[in-house]
Amino acid sequence: MKRTLFFILGLACSFVTAQNINDALRYSLEDINGTARYQGMSGAFGALGGDLSALHANPAGSAVFNYSQFSVSGANYNTNNDTFFGSSLTTTSVNNLELNQLGGVLVFKSKSGPWKKIALAVNYDLARSFDNEFRAIGNTNQGLDNYFLNYANGVPFGPIQIQDGEFIEDAYLDIGSSLGFVDQQAFLGYQAGIISPTEDTNDNTTYISNASYNAVNQDYIQQTNGYNSKMTLNFSGQYEENLFFGASLNFHTILYEKFTSINETGYLEDSSIQNTTFDNFLHTEGNGFSFALGSIAKLNHNIRLGATYQSPTWYRLEDDFSQRINTNAPITNELGFIDLNIVNLFPRYTIKTPGKLTGSAAIVFGPQGLLSFDYGYQDFSQLELRPTSDPAFADENDFISSTLKAVNSYRIGGEYRIDNVSLRGGYRYEESPYENLAIMGDLEGFSAGFGYDFGPSRLDLAYSRTEQDVNELFFDSEIIGNAADVLRTNSNVSLTYTVKF
Repeated sequence: MKRTLFFILGLACSFVTAQNINDALRYSLEDINGTARYQGMSGAFGALGGDLSALHANPAGSAVFNYSQFSVSGANYNTNNDTFFGSSLTTTSVNNLELNQLGGVLVFKSKSGPWKKIALAVNYDLARSFDNEFRAIGNTNQGLDNYFLNYANGVPFGPIQIQDGEFIEDAYLDIGSSLGFVDQQAFLGYQAGIISPTEDTNDNTTYISNASYNAVNQDYIQQTNGYNSKMTLNFSGQYEENLFFGASLNFHTILYEKFTSINETGYLEDSSIQNTTFDNFLHTEGNGFSFALGSIAKLNHNIRLGATYQSPTWYRLEDDFSQRINTNAPITNELGFIDLNIVNLFPRYTIKTPGKLTGSAAIVFGPQGLLSFDYGYQDFSQLELRPTSDPAFADENDFISSTLKAVNSYRIGGEYRIDNVSLRGGYRYEESPYENLAIMGDLEGFSAGFGYDFGPSRLDLAYSRTEQDVNELFFDSEIIGNAADVLRTNSNVSLTYTVKF
């Protein structure tokens, strides 16, 4: 029976592979999830309130409720990826069902004093689902040997050999822990027979490829799953007739898993390497904290303005990482003992996301309907990996600040009521956080929905859809330049049931 082994890698090792700009950005971005009413209007609720998911747009919104209520929401999420790689197009689609909102609010009214209402709310929202899959199939002149050569050159040959009496899996973990991720990848490439030292001496630091090709066929798949959930504790109040103030404490939970597999064939006949399969698996867990402050002002019976400050979110995360590789010409038959049960553990680290400012305005046409607009500003160049005292994190933060930029986002939503029926629609536009739009394009989306008010309860249904172009690197390290252009379309259908009491 194979043993499940693990080892804690040193800080310098961990920063090379697992914690980088991709992780920092992944946990900084949130989707518009929550109640069907909120999604049906594309989240444009900053000056409105009166919806449990609208607490994320403005924590003062709970004081807008006239009655205590409870709501629960479920959604079907679909992600469609059209992947362009090596002159080929591959399409993949993922569907999943989620309980994406659950919460309630208690409203306490006062007949005396300036504070007319006090509201206490608790709400769970799925801030972001990580469930996704895309596949890229095509030809390229950038083989996997480049990945291992770029790591290996400069690495002494002696320390990356298996020592007398040592198991290969123990050597793999020990090299990663004592020498670092770079040496560990050089070890994998050599043991798999993909690269060889130019001289068979312990102090050799140069390597050559054993793979011969003009172009290779690559079949790459990336599967991710998990979530970023948010539990919100909210307090708000209505002062006199026209002012609302609120504050929220947000507690985040992260679970993220990423599996990648690349199969490479199409080498020349005289190549000692004829096929290669290389798999990587990353598992991340952690939690985070943020807070929000907001206000809403009724200028008259029709016009409302809102303002919100969303603090940075401080995430505390832990990663573990495993690999396996297979070729037709490994140095040793024991290579298969390095598999996904052999786990590298990384020290805990922190990600600080940028804060966000939102300004909102709404026009309310009495009981007939409303129009709402939200504008958000968030500077992603302020993303930070911590501890910043570590040189590797300091370098990555410099890269983040030069690669990412401030983002403007716009949301427009409307609702029209006919007796007990509400018709809704919305539009959403968010700029890319990257200076280079070839890495990630702007996001654009729309939504529609309707609701029926039964009096003591309400049922709402919504459909939303977004599109975004993303350049997906096969390896986060960018050592090998292979990447696929992905047109990502996210859509979901949400259903919410609300009970007033």
